[in-house]
Amino acid sequence: MTLIPVAGVIGCPIAHSKSPKLHGYWLSKYEINGYYIPLHVTEGDLERVVKALPAMGFRGCNVTIPHKERALALADIATDRARKIGAANTLTFKDDGQIHADNTDAYGFMQNIRQVWPEWSASVGPITVLGAGGAARAVVVALLEEGATDIRIVNRTRDRAEDLVAAFGKGTTAADWADLPDLLPDTATLVNTTALGMAGGAPLDLSLDSLPKESLVTDIVYTPLNTNLLMSAAQRGCKTVDGLGMLLHQGAPGFAQWFGVMPEVDDDLRRVMLEA
Repeated sequence: MTLIPVAGVIGCPIAHSKSPKLHGYWLSKYEINGYYIPLHVTEGDLERVVKALPAMGFRGCNVTIPHKERALALADIATDRARKIGAANTLTFKDDGQIHADNTDAYGFMQNIRQVWPEWSASVGPITVLGAGGAARAVVVALLEEGATDIRIVNRTRDRAEDLVAAFGKGTTAADWADLPDLLPDTATLVNTTALGMAGGAPLDLSLDSLPKESLVTDIVYTPLNTNLLMSAAQRGCKTVDGLGMLLHQGAPGFAQWFGVMPEVDDDLRRVMLEA
């Protein structure tokens, strides 16, 4: 008897997640008889739920806020990238019963840039990263793997930026938010990893008047798709990359693990994901 493949996404809350729509699209496109299910799981229930999923026929699951760090701790095996980032967003349940953890956020971030600007290089010049949270950790890992040698991590609370520098060492430095006017003139790549600029939230109040017009600017925020940061960068003539592609690309490796097909991220998918 052939079992129907099942995967899902665990979070608390989970109703806002776009992952079911993303994976549902791929299941339909590749005519796979499978399911992808959103699961609202509280922190107190996480371990019990994760360990029960294989017996329920699940091949794996995505993990979102607030469970990513705990998910890594629950795994029997973890990729080097997940350990560097300190969190897991993708769990795969192996036939031998072991839980395999990965973090595909760094992969998604880099694939997004490559798809839009394939000629971009992390080593072309200094990179300024706004924020020092979990997303920043994934971005810094991705940039270091791509050969970046000068990453300035800028955060309103400098201690958190210093924590990332302590974790990643050579090639990274910490800076205060007030230092941005001095950092932007030689920034080759500017990355916003904060929630500033997200619809319904606080704005990202940052002048790009001194940013070189040759720079690339990317924002992990995707609601709205064209943030004020990206619009300001485009007006200067800078290359821009929106945040939607990171979301789409980070989901692809897990889908391949669970359903046996490496899905394509294309314009049709972007259009579907932008529909209400």
